Amino acid sequence: MRVVINQLPALGPRTGIGHYTAQLLRCLGHQTPPGSVYAFPDALGRCARRTWQWLRRRLEKQGAPGDGVAPLMSDGGALLCLRDCGRAVLTRYFHTLCRLHRFDVYHEPNFIPMPSDRPTVVTLHDLSVLLHPEWHPADRVAHFDRHFHQGLSRSLHFLAISEYGRQEVIRTLGLAPERVTRTYMGIRPGLCPLPAAEVRAALKKLGLPPRYLLYLGTIEPRKNVLRLLRVYCALPAALRERWPLLLVGGWGWNTGDVADYLHGEARHRGVMHLGYVAEEHVAALYNGARALVYPSLYEGFGLPPLEMLACGGAVLASTAGALAETVGGQAHLIDAADDDGWRAALLRVLEDDAWWQSLRHGAEEVARPYTWENCAAATLDVYRAVCGAGEDGVSARIRSNSAAA
Repeated sequence: MRVVINQLPALGPRTGIGHYTAQLLRCLGHQTPPGSVYAFPDALGRCARRTWQWLRRRLEKQGAPGDGVAPLMSDGGALLCLRDCGRAVLTRYFHTLCRLHRFDVYHEPNFIPMPSDRPTVVTLHDLSVLLHPEWHPADRVAHFDRHFHQGLSRSLHFLAISEYGRQEVIRTLGLAPERVTRTYMGIRPGLCPLPAAEVRAALKKLGLPPRYLLYLGTIEPRKNVLRLLRVYCALPAALRERWPLLLVGGWGWNTGDVADYLHGEARHRGVMHLGYVAEEHVAALYNGARALVYPSLYEGFGLPPLEMLACGGAVLASTAGALAETVGGQAHLIDAADDDGWRAALLRVLEDDAWWQSLRHGAEEVARPYTWENCAAATLDVYRAVCGAGEDGVSARIRSNSAAA
């Protein structure tokens, strides 16, 4: 069996889908014979990715005010045109590879597969573009409008990264349950409790304070960061002086309100924005934090809260999406829109050491079952079943997996 996987999401700065793609490829490489898994594209893809990121920043400003990036236009039309042109070039390249290598399965880890005559597996991380288009750039929404449902019709089987996501896919898209398999995401290597001296050295190297609250993730509308900033800034000044709030993550789309509040109010009240951080520093950032605060409005999985648990940390998270499923048994959950609830939780986690310790107790055990090795093994089962399923159905192995989920 030979599988081809689109690795484009893993080639740039990685957020959730990038980590998923990179870790899946790493673990599949350990679990299959050499040459069984082919990642495309290679050097050409990296060059194309860098060009796309540069053009996107120029065509639709994504940074904060004053970052020196002047937008050329913001209606999304040029971006959509570039997306379509890039997709056409990538598809032609992909078809050439398929003719040369005769792959048995094509796995698209990023929602919309390219046209292919190979049995196709697609990972649907969430359905936020369909259900909440207001949280996404216009060109992304238009791209989904043009291609998503066509991609569904070309796909034999689907992967969801949580049971919440699996049920949402089945319900919203009207797919048969046996065509959707849940494969949980995992914890990256190195995300674990670290010695205090190692953490102090890493924080000093980054120029960070020795104690802080942490938000980690892209700054974009569905992450609900503006509410977090407002609630934090309303805390007593003495508490904010002792416990600054550290924002770790790059600027996403439609961040003007967050940027204005950050620069106009929050920076003067204890909020620090570190931006995107290299993977080598992430474990130290988790370990050094008093707690991770994660007020997201919607999550297909919620990777940072689980990673914080793997590092033995305390988590305050919203009740949105899959978070109750993945970390709800350990984290303290608050409705994403409950300002009073968030304020009370922040106060308590900073002032009540016994409660803070109770949130940490057993955190590693909750995270331990979530491994990329398990994700890869379950995905490999799907590949094998799809190879034997033909066009008229899915094997008993996948039906059993879905029924048991």
